[in-house]
Amino acid sequence: MAPDLGSGQDWLTAVARLREQRQAGVVVTVVAVRGHAPREAGAKMVVSADQVWGTVGGGNLEATAVDRARELLAAPAGDPELVTVRLTDKAPAEHGVQCCGGEVTVLYEHLPVAPSVAVFGVGHVGLELARILARHDLDLHLVDSRADQLTDDRLAVLADAPARIHVHHAPVPELVLGQVPPGTHVLVMTHDHAEDAALCDAALRCRHLASIGLIGSDAKWRRFQQRLAAEGHSPEALARITTPIGLPGIRGKEPAAIAVGVAASLLMAFDRQHASTEVTR
Repeated sequence: MAPDLGSGQDWLTAVARLREQRQAGVVVTVVAVRGHAPREAGAKMVVSADQVWGTVGGGNLEATAVDRARELLAAPAGDPELVTVRLTDKAPAEHGVQCCGGEVTVLYEHLPVAPSVAVFGVGHVGLELARILARHDLDLHLVDSRADQLTDDRLAVLADAPARIHVHHAPVPELVLGQVPPGTHVLVMTHDHAEDAALCDAALRCRHLASIGLIGSDAKWRRFQQRLAAEGHSPEALARITTPIGLPGIRGKEPAAIAVGVAASLLMAFDRQHASTEVTR
């Protein structure tokens, strides 16, 4: 049984746990109370598909709130929802009568699973890209085979970022592909074309990735296509790799300009992924 995290700010622990486990949830908050009610305004409960943390007062009020939260989890993520419930013996009730005599207004807020991005190669472009992506609510994996690219001093620019940042110093970076969560968008931009090619080969053998992007020129991609085809990858598999990455209208070659284009393209991919999820629900 999940622990009761209903007191003080402990509901934040439940939210953090869901994010860490990459599960969607709904925060249920008592925002207003008129008359007598089992909990005061501000009481919170966190609901996932199979667990509940905290309490908004028990009885029909809470059971109904859990049911509604799970209906929202099964539907496309939308705007927050306010619902007012009367606690009288004349009010509709599916889970028993509550006759406290008051009225409670409940707010439902969806907690979607955050996007996940893995940047392989934290050189000039990779660091600029990390600075942009880190300003968004996502899980950001920074991977490099060179320890000096991942020092605390170099990554200090990300210290106040809202993203959850995971730093991987990996002499064999393709091993990290097995550690990133399902649905991760992978960007290959290391300092070494041989390392890039090994990453592309390994990424194509993974079925849990949302997308694979490769930085580089058309000439580089032609060489990679030949090498990857020799490794047994079909034309359909090679089509999973997007290269060049970024927006075609941005022609600047400065690291910051490239990073802006790549970040914008990723944000568009997040929107498409969200829209696709809504259609399939």
